[in-house]
Amino acid sequence: MNTIAAKVATANGGKYVRQLCKHWSHKLEVELDGDTGKVTFPGAIATMAADGEGIAIRIAGEDREAVEGLSEVVARHIDRFAFREDPLSYDWAWQ
Repeated sequence: MNTIAAKVATANGGKYVRQLCKHWSHKLEVELDGDTGKVTFPGAIATMAADGEGIAIRIAGEDREAVEGLSEVVARHIDRFAFREDPLSYDWAWQ
């Protein structure tokens, strides 16, 4: 299993997790519990947990390239919802 993770600093993390889960719930399996969300993509699962300091994101799947590509998709979507903030910083690390 290939896993990549990042912590994104934002005071609005819970809002973004909820918006993102709602956005993807039309086409993907989504679980949302408060400020924690899980989205099941073909071949990978993204989990996001927000607190007052940011969003902890973890993406896991069998195909390393697909996981890396999905990290870019998740970041791009969060950035769309966070357009009022300065560009968010994603420090992805393989686990």
